[in-house]
Amino acid sequence: MKTLTSRITSKGQATIPVEIRRKLKVAAGDRIAFRVFEDHVEIAPATSIDLQFAQMLEPTLASEWLTEEDEAAYGNL
Repeated sequence: MKTLTSRITSKGQATIPVEIRRKLKVAAGDRIAFRVFEDHVEIAPATSIDLQFAQMLEPTLASEWLTEEDEAAYGNL
């Protein structure tokens, strides 16, 4: 097993190491899914089902982005 690390920025962002991006076959602009379990989280390329689920939740997230700064930072997600 190999362990790779990345630093989290003050905005909660992290760079996915190139070796992991290659293994997942993802590139700039691709979407990824975080699958959350009790004791760990998995990262995988997002499938259409992942995207449909996220779109279903989108209306409930509208109240989370309350400021213009949030919209500017995350509006393209």
